[in-house]
Amino acid sequence: MVDFREQELTVLSIVGKLGGKVSINQLILESNLSDSAVMRAALVLKENKFIKIFAEPHTLVNLSPEGVLHAKNGLPERRLLDSVIALGGAAELEKAYKKSGLSSQFEQIALGWILRKKWSIFDSKNRLLKLSDPRKLVPFEKDEKLLGYLNGKKNVFLDSISDELQSAIDVLRKRKLLFTEDKINRVFEITTLGSETLRGSKAVVGKVTQLTPNLILTGKWRKVKLQEYNIKAPVAKTWSGKKHPYLRFLEEVRTKLVTLGFKEMTGSTVELSFFNFDALYTPQDHPAREIFGIYQLKNPKFGDISAYASTVEAVKATHENGWKTGSSGWDYNYSREEARRLVLRGHGTCLSARTLQSKKFEIPCKYFSIARCYRPEVADKTHLSEFNQVEGIVVDDKLNLRDLLGVLAKFAIEVAGADKVQFKPDYFPFTEPSVELSAFKKGYGWIEFGGSGIFRPEVTLPLGVNVPVIAWGLGIDRLFMMKSGVTDIRDIFSQSLDWLRRKEVV
Repeated sequence: MVDFREQELTVLSIVGKLGGKVSINQLILESNLSDSAVMRAALVLKENKFIKIFAEPHTLVNLSPEGVLHAKNGLPERRLLDSVIALGGAAELEKAYKKSGLSSQFEQIALGWILRKKWSIFDSKNRLLKLSDPRKLVPFEKDEKLLGYLNGKKNVFLDSISDELQSAIDVLRKRKLLFTEDKINRVFEITTLGSETLRGSKAVVGKVTQLTPNLILTGKWRKVKLQEYNIKAPVAKTWSGKKHPYLRFLEEVRTKLVTLGFKEMTGSTVELSFFNFDALYTPQDHPAREIFGIYQLKNPKFGDISAYASTVEAVKATHENGWKTGSSGWDYNYSREEARRLVLRGHGTCLSARTLQSKKFEIPCKYFSIARCYRPEVADKTHLSEFNQVEGIVVDDKLNLRDLLGVLAKFAIEVAGADKVQFKPDYFPFTEPSVELSAFKKGYGWIEFGGSGIFRPEVTLPLGVNVPVIAWGLGIDRLFMMKSGVTDIRDIFSQSLDWLRRKEVV
Protein backbone atom coordinates (compact mmCIF):
# COMPACT_ATOMS: atom_id res chain seq x y z
CA MET A 1 0.00 0.00 0.00
CA VAL A 2 1.26 3.47 -0.95
CA ASP A 3 0.43 6.56 1.07
CA PHE A 4 -0.29 9.52 -1.19
CA ARG A 5 -0.73 13.12 -0.25
CA GLU A 6 -4.31 14.20 -0.80
CA GLN A 7 -3.66 16.22 -4.00
CA GLU A 8 -1.53 13.44 -5.50
CA LEU A 9 -4.24 10.87 -4.87
CA THR A 10 -6.87 13.22 -6.34
CA VAL A 11 -4.89 13.71 -9.54
CA LEU A 12 -4.09 10.00 -9.95
CA SER A 13 -7.72 9.03 -9.28
CA ILE A 14 -9.07 11.45 -11.90
CA VAL A 15 -6.59 10.24 -14.52
CA GLY A 16 -7.68 6.65 -13.85
CA LYS A 17 -11.39 7.55 -13.82
CA LEU A 18 -11.25 9.42 -17.15
CA GLY A 19 -9.85 6.52 -19.12
CA GLY A 20 -6.20 6.76 -18.14
CA LYS A 21 -5.32 9.76 -20.31
CA VAL A 22 -6.41 13.39 -19.73
CA SER A 23 -5.23 16.93 -20.44
CA ILE A 24 -4.22 19.35 -17.73
CA ASN A 25 -7.29 21.47 -18.48
CA GLN A 26 -9.56 18.48 -17.82
CA LEU A 27 -7.71 17.75 -14.59
CA ILE A 28 -8.05 21.32 -13.34
CA LEU A 29 -11.78 21.29 -14.16
CA GLU A 30 -12.46 17.92 -12.50
CA SER A 31 -10.26 18.41 -9.42
CA ASN A 32 -11.07 22.07 -8.61
CA LEU A 33 -7.34 22.50 -7.97
CA SER A 34 -5.18 25.32 -9.31
CA ASP A 35 -2.97 24.59 -12.29
CA SER A 36 0.14 24.93 -10.12
CA ALA A 37 -1.25 22.43 -7.57
CA VAL A 38 -2.07 19.96 -10.33
CA MET A 39 1.41 20.27 -11.84
CA ARG A 40 3.13 19.84 -8.46
CA ALA A 41 1.19 16.69 -7.78
CA ALA A 42 1.71 15.41 -11.33
CA LEU A 43 5.48 15.92 -11.17
CA VAL A 44 5.67 13.85 -7.98
CA LEU A 45 3.57 11.09 -9.58
CA LYS A 46 5.75 11.16 -12.68
CA GLU A 47 8.92 10.94 -10.58
CA ASN A 48 7.55 7.80 -8.95
CA LYS A 49 6.55 6.36 -12.38
CA PHE A 50 2.80 6.40 -11.61
CA ILE A 51 2.01 8.58 -14.63
CA LYS A 52 3.65 9.82 -17.83
CA ILE A 53 3.49 13.43 -19.00
CA PHE A 54 3.38 14.28 -22.71
CA ALA A 55 3.65 17.67 -24.36
CA GLU A 56 1.38 18.15 -27.38
CA PRO A 57 2.14 21.40 -29.26
CA HIS A 58 -0.53 23.35 -31.07
CA THR A 59 -0.84 26.86 -32.55
CA LEU A 60 -3.58 29.35 -31.79
CA VAL A 61 -4.55 32.10 -34.24
CA ASN A 62 -6.18 35.34 -33.05
CA LEU A 63 -6.94 38.71 -34.61
CA SER A 64 -5.22 41.79 -33.22
CA PRO A 65 -7.41 44.81 -32.26
CA GLU A 66 -6.66 46.33 -35.69
CA GLY A 67 -7.45 43.00 -37.33
CA VAL A 68 -10.83 42.88 -35.56
CA LEU A 69 -11.55 46.38 -36.91
CA HIS A 70 -10.67 45.43 -40.49
CA ALA A 71 -12.54 42.11 -40.24
CA LYS A 72 -15.65 44.12 -39.42
CA ASN A 73 -15.20 47.04 -41.86
CA GLY A 74 -13.00 45.55 -44.60
CA LEU A 75 -9.30 45.98 -45.32
CA PRO A 76 -8.26 49.63 -45.97
CA GLU A 77 -7.34 48.88 -49.59
CA ARG A 78 -10.71 47.23 -50.23
CA ARG A 79 -12.55 50.27 -48.81
CA LEU A 80 -10.42 52.59 -50.93
CA LEU A 81 -11.10 50.44 -54.00
CA ASP A 82 -14.86 50.53 -53.34
CA SER A 83 -14.73 54.33 -53.07
CA VAL A 84 -12.93 54.62 -56.44
CA ILE A 85 -15.53 52.33 -58.03
CA ALA A 86 -18.32 54.42 -56.50
CA LEU A 87 -16.70 57.57 -57.93
CA GLY A 88 -16.78 56.18 -61.46
CA GLY A 89 -13.52 54.23 -61.63
CA ALA A 90 -11.17 57.21 -61.25
CA ALA A 91 -10.94 59.93 -58.61
CA GLU A 92 -8.62 62.39 -56.95
CA LEU A 93 -6.86 60.68 -54.06
CA GLU A 94 -8.27 63.03 -51.39
CA LYS A 95 -11.84 62.52 -52.68
CA ALA A 96 -11.35 58.76 -52.67
CA TYR A 97 -10.04 58.90 -49.09
CA LYS A 98 -13.05 60.95 -48.00
CA LYS A 99 -15.52 58.67 -49.78
CA SER A 100 -13.95 55.56 -48.19
CA GLY A 101 -14.40 56.90 -44.65
CA LEU A 102 -10.89 55.76 -43.72
CA SER A 103 -9.26 57.40 -40.73
CA SER A 104 -6.02 59.24 -41.49
CA GLN A 105 -3.88 56.51 -39.92
CA PHE A 106 -5.01 54.01 -42.58
CA GLU A 107 -4.89 56.25 -45.67
CA GLN A 108 -1.23 55.64 -46.56
CA ILE A 109 -1.62 51.94 -45.74
CA ALA A 110 -4.60 51.71 -48.09
CA LEU A 111 -2.72 53.46 -50.91
CA GLY A 112 0.37 51.29 -50.47
CA TRP A 113 -1.57 48.02 -50.55
CA ILE A 114 -3.99 48.95 -53.35
CA LEU A 115 -0.94 49.62 -55.54
CA ARG A 116 0.92 46.56 -54.28
CA LYS A 117 -2.07 44.34 -55.15
CA LYS A 118 -2.26 46.08 -58.55
CA TRP A 119 -5.92 46.89 -58.08
CA SER A 120 -5.37 50.54 -59.04
CA ILE A 121 -2.94 52.90 -60.76
CA PHE A 122 -1.82 56.16 -59.15
CA ASP A 123 -0.91 59.24 -61.17
CA SER A 124 1.27 61.08 -58.61
CA LYS A 125 1.54 64.21 -60.73
CA ASN A 126 -2.23 64.76 -60.84
CA ARG A 127 -2.85 62.77 -57.62
CA LEU A 128 -5.37 60.66 -59.52
CA LEU A 129 -6.26 57.11 -58.49
CA LYS A 130 -7.94 54.92 -61.09
CA LEU A 131 -8.84 51.26 -61.50
CA SER A 132 -6.29 49.02 -63.21
CA ASP A 133 -9.06 47.37 -65.23
CA PRO A 134 -12.50 49.06 -64.93
CA ARG A 135 -14.17 46.11 -66.67
CA LYS A 136 -12.95 43.50 -64.24
CA LEU A 137 -14.35 42.77 -60.80
CA VAL A 138 -11.75 42.41 -58.06
CA PRO A 139 -12.59 39.22 -56.14
CA PHE A 140 -11.83 38.84 -52.46
CA GLU A 141 -8.30 37.59 -51.94
CA LYS A 142 -7.11 35.03 -49.43
CA ASP A 143 -6.18 37.60 -46.77
CA GLU A 144 -9.71 39.03 -46.87
CA LYS A 145 -11.28 35.57 -46.74
CA LEU A 146 -9.13 34.68 -43.73
CA LEU A 147 -10.20 37.86 -41.94
CA GLY A 148 -13.82 36.91 -42.59
CA TYR A 149 -13.25 33.39 -41.26
CA LEU A 150 -11.63 34.66 -38.05
CA ASN A 151 -14.17 37.44 -37.50
CA GLY A 152 -15.85 36.93 -34.14
CA LYS A 153 -13.72 33.92 -33.22
CA LYS A 154 -11.09 33.56 -30.49
CA ASN A 155 -8.30 31.01 -30.06
CA VAL A 156 -8.76 29.35 -33.44
CA PHE A 157 -6.59 26.27 -33.88
CA LEU A 158 -4.25 26.52 -36.87
CA ASP A 159 -5.18 22.99 -37.93
CA SER A 160 -8.83 24.01 -38.26
CA ILE A 161 -8.00 26.59 -40.97
CA SER A 162 -8.01 25.34 -44.57
CA ASP A 163 -4.72 25.05 -46.44
CA GLU A 164 -5.85 27.79 -48.85
CA LEU A 165 -6.42 30.31 -46.05
CA GLN A 166 -3.33 29.26 -44.10
CA SER A 167 -1.22 30.70 -46.93
CA ALA A 168 -2.54 34.16 -46.00
CA ILE A 169 -1.60 33.94 -42.33
CA ASP A 170 1.93 35.19 -42.90
CA VAL A 171 0.66 38.22 -44.85
CA LEU A 172 -1.75 39.29 -42.11
CA ARG A 173 0.80 38.58 -39.41
CA LYS A 174 3.32 40.88 -41.10
CA ARG A 175 0.62 43.55 -41.24
CA LYS A 176 0.06 43.08 -37.48
CA LEU A 177 -3.57 42.12 -38.12
CA LEU A 178 -3.27 38.73 -36.48
CA PHE A 179 -0.87 36.90 -34.24
CA THR A 180 -0.13 33.26 -33.68
CA GLU A 181 0.74 31.71 -30.38
CA ASP A 182 2.37 28.36 -29.88
CA LYS A 183 0.91 26.52 -26.91
CA ILE A 184 1.92 23.31 -25.23
CA ASN A 185 -0.95 21.12 -24.07
CA ARG A 186 0.22 18.77 -21.34
CA VAL A 187 -1.38 15.33 -21.28
CA PHE A 188 -1.18 12.92 -18.34
CA GLU A 189 -1.34 9.15 -18.85
CA ILE A 190 -1.49 6.63 -16.03
CA THR A 191 1.06 3.81 -16.11
CA THR A 192 0.49 0.14 -15.30
CA LEU A 193 2.24 0.72 -11.97
CA GLY A 194 -0.01 3.69 -11.29
CA SER A 195 -3.19 1.70 -12.00
CA GLU A 196 -2.11 -1.18 -9.74
CA THR A 197 -0.99 1.14 -6.96
CA LEU A 198 -4.21 3.20 -7.10
CA ARG A 199 -6.34 0.17 -6.10
CA GLY A 200 -4.75 -0.21 -2.67
CA SER A 201 -3.70 3.34 -1.88
CA LYS A 202 -4.90 5.85 0.69
CA ALA A 203 -4.40 9.53 1.24
CA VAL A 204 -2.20 10.83 4.00
CA VAL A 205 -3.73 13.95 5.51
CA GLY A 206 -2.48 16.32 8.13
CA LYS A 207 1.00 16.82 6.72
CA VAL A 208 2.42 20.20 7.69
CA THR A 209 4.43 22.25 5.20
CA GLN A 210 5.44 25.04 7.59
CA LEU A 211 6.70 24.81 11.15
CA THR A 212 4.99 27.69 13.00
CA PRO A 213 5.85 29.23 16.42
CA ASN A 214 2.52 27.89 17.73
CA LEU A 215 3.43 24.30 16.83
CA ILE A 216 6.75 24.65 18.61
CA LEU A 217 5.38 26.35 21.79
CA THR A 218 2.49 23.89 22.21
CA GLY A 219 4.59 20.85 21.42
CA LYS A 220 2.19 19.78 18.66
CA TRP A 221 5.13 19.50 16.26
CA ARG A 222 5.85 16.09 17.86
CA LYS A 223 2.43 14.73 16.75
CA VAL A 224 2.09 16.09 13.22
CA LYS A 225 3.63 14.67 10.08
CA LEU A 226 5.96 17.04 8.26
CA GLN A 227 5.96 17.40 4.50
CA GLU A 228 9.02 15.85 2.85
CA TYR A 229 10.84 18.09 0.42
CA ASN A 230 12.67 16.94 -2.67
CA ILE A 231 15.77 19.13 -2.80
CA LYS A 232 16.42 17.93 -6.37
CA ALA A 233 13.06 19.17 -7.69
CA PRO A 234 13.34 21.85 -10.40
CA VAL A 235 12.66 25.42 -9.32
CA ALA A 236 11.11 28.29 -11.23
CA LYS A 237 13.49 30.17 -13.48
CA THR A 238 14.52 33.65 -12.46
CA TRP A 239 15.50 36.37 -14.92
CA SER A 240 18.02 39.01 -13.97
CA GLY A 241 17.71 42.50 -15.41
CA LYS A 242 19.82 43.36 -18.46
CA LYS A 243 20.01 45.90 -21.24
CA HIS A 244 17.93 45.34 -24.37
CA PRO A 245 20.03 43.22 -26.79
CA TYR A 246 19.72 45.75 -29.61
CA LEU A 247 20.64 48.75 -27.43
CA ARG A 248 23.70 46.81 -26.24
CA PHE A 249 24.63 46.12 -29.88
CA LEU A 250 24.37 49.83 -30.77
CA GLU A 251 26.68 50.68 -27.88
CA GLU A 252 29.18 48.07 -29.06
CA VAL A 253 29.20 49.51 -32.59
CA ARG A 254 29.58 53.04 -31.23
CA THR A 255 32.51 51.94 -29.04
CA LYS A 256 34.24 50.18 -31.96
CA LEU A 257 33.97 53.24 -34.19
CA VAL A 258 35.27 55.58 -31.51
CA THR A 259 38.15 53.17 -30.90
CA LEU A 260 38.97 53.37 -34.63
CA GLY A 261 39.28 57.13 -34.34
CA PHE A 262 35.84 58.21 -35.60
CA LYS A 263 34.07 61.19 -34.07
CA GLU A 264 30.31 61.06 -33.63
CA MET A 265 27.92 63.34 -35.55
CA THR A 266 24.59 64.23 -33.97
CA GLY A 267 21.60 66.21 -35.17
CA SER A 268 17.87 66.81 -34.93
CA THR A 269 15.25 64.31 -36.03
CA VAL A 270 13.41 67.16 -37.77
CA GLU A 271 15.56 68.31 -40.70
CA LEU A 272 15.53 70.95 -43.40
CA SER A 273 14.95 69.67 -46.92
CA PHE A 274 18.06 71.67 -47.75
CA PHE A 275 20.31 69.27 -45.82
CA ASN A 276 18.19 66.16 -46.33
CA PHE A 277 18.08 66.62 -50.13
CA ASP A 278 19.45 69.83 -51.69
CA ALA A 279 22.95 69.77 -50.20
CA LEU A 280 23.17 66.14 -51.35
CA TYR A 281 22.52 67.16 -54.97
CA THR A 282 19.04 65.63 -55.02
CA PRO A 283 16.81 67.66 -57.40
CA GLN A 284 13.73 69.31 -55.95
CA ASP A 285 11.39 67.30 -58.20
CA HIS A 286 12.85 63.95 -57.12
CA PRO A 287 10.20 61.31 -56.19
CA ALA A 288 11.85 60.78 -52.77
CA ARG A 289 10.52 64.21 -51.73
CA GLU A 290 6.86 63.28 -52.28
CA ILE A 291 4.52 62.33 -49.45
CA PHE A 292 4.98 58.60 -50.05
CA GLY A 293 8.79 59.01 -50.02
CA ILE A 294 9.34 61.19 -46.94
CA TYR A 295 7.42 62.41 -43.88
CA GLN A 296 6.70 66.14 -44.08
CA LEU A 297 5.81 68.27 -41.07
CA LYS A 298 2.36 69.86 -41.00
CA ASN A 299 3.14 72.53 -38.41
CA PRO A 300 5.48 74.27 -38.81
CA LYS A 301 5.94 73.49 -42.51
CA PHE A 302 9.09 75.55 -43.00
CA GLY A 303 12.35 76.27 -41.19
CA ASP A 304 15.02 79.00 -41.37
CA ILE A 305 17.96 78.68 -43.81
CA SER A 306 19.30 82.23 -43.38
CA ALA A 307 22.26 80.98 -41.33
CA TYR A 308 23.48 79.04 -44.39
CA ALA A 309 22.95 81.80 -46.99
CA SER A 310 26.29 81.47 -48.80
CA THR A 311 26.04 77.67 -48.92
CA VAL A 312 22.46 77.90 -50.18
CA GLU A 313 23.58 80.18 -53.03
CA ALA A 314 26.34 77.74 -54.03
CA VAL A 315 23.94 74.77 -53.89
CA LYS A 316 21.34 76.75 -55.87
CA ALA A 317 23.86 77.51 -58.64
CA THR A 318 25.00 73.88 -58.68
CA HIS A 319 21.44 72.63 -59.13
CA GLU A 320 20.63 75.18 -61.83
CA ASN A 321 23.79 75.19 -63.99
CA GLY A 322 26.51 73.18 -62.24
CA TRP A 323 28.25 76.28 -60.73
CA LYS A 324 32.01 75.61 -60.81
CA THR A 325 31.80 71.86 -60.25
CA GLY A 326 32.27 70.94 -63.92
CA SER A 327 28.69 69.66 -64.07
CA SER A 328 25.77 71.01 -66.09
CA GLY A 329 23.49 70.79 -63.04
CA TRP A 330 19.84 69.73 -63.14
CA ASP A 331 18.73 72.65 -65.33
CA TYR A 332 15.67 73.93 -63.39
CA ASN A 333 14.72 76.96 -61.30
CA TYR A 334 15.80 76.22 -57.71
CA SER A 335 13.23 77.06 -55.01
CA ARG A 336 14.44 78.44 -51.68
CA GLU A 337 10.99 77.81 -50.24
CA GLU A 338 11.30 74.09 -51.02
CA ALA A 339 14.72 74.12 -49.35
CA ARG A 340 13.06 75.47 -46.18
CA ARG A 341 10.52 72.65 -45.96
CA LEU A 342 10.80 70.60 -42.76
CA VAL A 343 10.83 66.80 -42.91
CA LEU A 344 11.59 63.90 -40.63
CA ARG A 345 15.16 62.82 -41.30
CA GLY A 346 15.01 60.29 -44.16
CA HIS A 347 18.63 59.06 -43.87
CA GLY A 348 21.73 59.74 -41.84
CA THR A 349 23.60 61.33 -44.75
CA CYS A 350 22.09 64.73 -43.90
CA LEU A 351 24.33 64.72 -40.80
CA SER A 352 27.35 64.29 -43.06
CA ALA A 353 26.23 67.28 -45.13
CA ARG A 354 25.86 69.39 -41.98
CA THR A 355 29.28 68.33 -40.73
CA LEU A 356 30.99 69.19 -44.02
CA GLN A 357 29.14 72.52 -44.20
CA SER A 358 30.29 73.46 -40.69
CA LYS A 359 33.98 73.20 -41.73
CA LYS A 360 34.80 72.52 -38.07
CA PHE A 361 37.21 69.73 -38.85
CA GLU A 362 40.77 69.14 -39.93
CA ILE A 363 41.77 67.03 -42.92
CA PRO A 364 42.14 64.05 -42.67
CA CYS A 365 39.17 63.25 -40.43
CA LYS A 366 36.61 60.50 -39.80
CA TYR A 367 33.03 60.90 -38.59
CA PHE A 368 30.10 58.56 -37.91
CA SER A 369 26.51 58.72 -36.68
CA ILE A 370 23.90 56.22 -35.54
CA ALA A 371 20.73 58.02 -36.60
CA ARG A 372 17.05 57.26 -36.28
CA CYS A 373 15.47 57.69 -39.74
CA TYR A 374 11.90 57.78 -41.03
CA ARG A 375 10.30 56.81 -44.34
CA PRO A 376 6.69 55.83 -45.15
CA GLU A 377 7.56 52.22 -46.00
CA VAL A 378 5.15 49.28 -46.06
CA ALA A 379 6.39 47.15 -43.17
CA ASP A 380 7.70 43.68 -44.00
CA LYS A 381 10.46 41.38 -42.76
CA THR A 382 13.26 43.72 -43.92
CA HIS A 383 11.57 47.17 -43.90
CA LEU A 384 10.15 49.49 -41.26
CA SER A 385 8.93 53.07 -41.48
CA GLU A 386 11.21 53.87 -38.54
CA PHE A 387 14.73 52.48 -38.60
CA ASN A 388 18.34 53.13 -37.59
CA GLN A 389 21.21 53.86 -39.94
CA VAL A 390 24.93 53.93 -39.26
CA GLU A 391 26.40 56.71 -41.36
CA GLY A 392 30.07 57.44 -41.88
CA ILE A 393 32.39 59.72 -43.82
CA VAL A 394 36.15 59.84 -44.19
CA VAL A 395 37.76 63.03 -45.56
CA ASP A 396 41.27 62.77 -47.00
CA ASP A 397 43.04 63.84 -50.18
CA LYS A 398 44.42 60.30 -50.71
CA LEU A 399 41.14 58.34 -50.64
CA ASN A 400 39.85 56.09 -53.43
CA LEU A 401 37.18 53.42 -54.00
CA ARG A 402 39.38 50.65 -52.62
CA ASP A 403 39.47 52.42 -49.24
CA LEU A 404 35.66 52.53 -49.21
CA LEU A 405 35.31 48.82 -50.03
CA GLY A 406 37.74 47.98 -47.24
CA VAL A 407 35.69 49.93 -44.69
CA LEU A 408 32.46 48.25 -45.82
CA ALA A 409 33.93 44.76 -45.67
CA LYS A 410 35.23 45.46 -42.15
CA PHE A 411 31.77 46.50 -41.05
CA ALA A 412 30.04 43.44 -42.44
CA ILE A 413 32.56 40.91 -41.13
CA GLU A 414 33.49 42.38 -37.74
CA VAL A 415 30.19 44.00 -36.75
CA ALA A 416 27.59 41.67 -38.29
CA GLY A 417 29.67 38.48 -38.26
CA ALA A 418 29.28 37.91 -42.01
CA ASP A 419 31.26 35.19 -43.77
CA LYS A 420 31.61 37.03 -47.07
CA VAL A 421 30.56 40.27 -48.75
CA GLN A 422 29.42 41.30 -52.20
CA PHE A 423 29.55 44.71 -53.87
CA LYS A 424 27.27 45.80 -56.72
CA PRO A 425 27.16 49.08 -58.65
CA ASP A 426 24.33 51.34 -57.54
CA TYR A 427 23.03 54.86 -58.12
CA PHE A 428 22.59 57.76 -55.71
CA PRO A 429 22.34 61.44 -56.72
CA PHE A 430 25.13 62.40 -54.32
CA THR A 431 27.84 59.76 -54.93
CA GLU A 432 29.82 58.59 -57.94
CA PRO A 433 30.85 55.81 -58.07
CA SER A 434 28.11 54.27 -55.90
CA VAL A 435 28.22 50.81 -54.35
CA GLU A 436 25.60 48.57 -52.71
CA LEU A 437 26.82 46.26 -49.93
CA SER A 438 25.34 42.80 -49.37
CA ALA A 439 26.68 40.15 -47.02
CA PHE A 440 26.28 36.39 -46.52
CA LYS A 441 26.33 34.34 -43.33
CA LYS A 442 26.14 30.55 -43.29
CA GLY A 443 22.78 29.39 -41.99
CA TYR A 444 21.29 32.87 -42.50
CA GLY A 445 21.73 33.76 -46.19
CA TRP A 446 22.27 37.02 -48.04
CA ILE A 447 20.99 40.39 -46.86
CA GLU A 448 21.39 43.89 -48.27
CA PHE A 449 22.89 46.38 -45.80
CA GLY A 450 22.84 49.68 -47.71
CA GLY A 451 24.59 52.05 -50.05
CA SER A 452 27.87 53.92 -50.22
CA GLY A 453 30.13 55.82 -52.57
CA ILE A 454 32.40 58.82 -53.05
CA PHE A 455 30.67 62.18 -52.73
CA ARG A 456 30.35 63.99 -56.06
CA PRO A 457 31.96 67.42 -56.53
CA GLU A 458 28.40 68.77 -56.78
CA VAL A 459 28.08 67.85 -53.08
CA THR A 460 31.51 68.67 -51.66
CA LEU A 461 32.43 71.90 -53.48
CA PRO A 462 29.29 73.88 -52.51
CA LEU A 463 29.94 72.79 -48.91
CA GLY A 464 33.49 74.14 -49.10
CA VAL A 465 35.35 70.81 -49.28
CA ASN A 466 37.85 70.27 -52.09
CA VAL A 467 39.16 66.78 -51.24
CA PRO A 468 37.66 63.27 -51.71
CA VAL A 469 35.02 62.15 -49.18
CA ILE A 470 33.97 58.50 -48.96
CA ALA A 471 30.57 57.93 -47.41
CA TRP A 472 28.28 55.05 -46.45
CA GLY A 473 24.87 54.62 -44.92
CA LEU A 474 24.11 51.12 -43.71
CA GLY A 475 21.00 49.71 -42.07
CA ILE A 476 22.35 48.89 -38.62
CA ASP A 477 19.08 47.11 -37.82
CA ARG A 478 20.00 44.60 -40.52
CA LEU A 479 23.55 44.29 -39.20
CA PHE A 480 22.06 43.26 -35.85
CA MET A 481 19.65 40.87 -37.58
CA MET A 482 22.53 38.95 -39.15
CA LYS A 483 24.63 38.99 -36.01
CA SER A 484 21.83 37.69 -33.78
CA GLY A 485 20.07 35.41 -36.29
CA VAL A 486 16.84 37.46 -36.38
CA THR A 487 14.94 36.91 -39.65
CA ASP A 488 12.19 39.54 -39.24
CA ILE A 489 13.24 43.15 -38.57
CA ARG A 490 10.10 43.74 -36.50
CA ASP A 491 11.33 41.21 -33.93
CA ILE A 492 14.20 43.57 -33.04
CA PHE A 493 11.68 45.88 -31.40
CA SER A 494 9.68 43.04 -29.88
CA GLN A 495 7.98 43.53 -26.54
CA SER A 496 7.97 39.78 -25.94
CA LEU A 497 9.39 39.27 -22.46
CA ASP A 498 10.19 35.65 -23.30
CA TRP A 499 12.45 36.68 -26.22
CA LEU A 500 14.08 39.47 -24.22
CA ARG A 501 14.72 37.21 -21.25
CA ARG A 502 16.17 34.34 -23.26
CA LYS A 503 18.33 36.44 -25.57
CA GLU A 504 21.89 35.61 -24.58
CA VAL A 505 24.26 38.25 -23.22
CA VAL A 506 27.36 38.37 -25.46
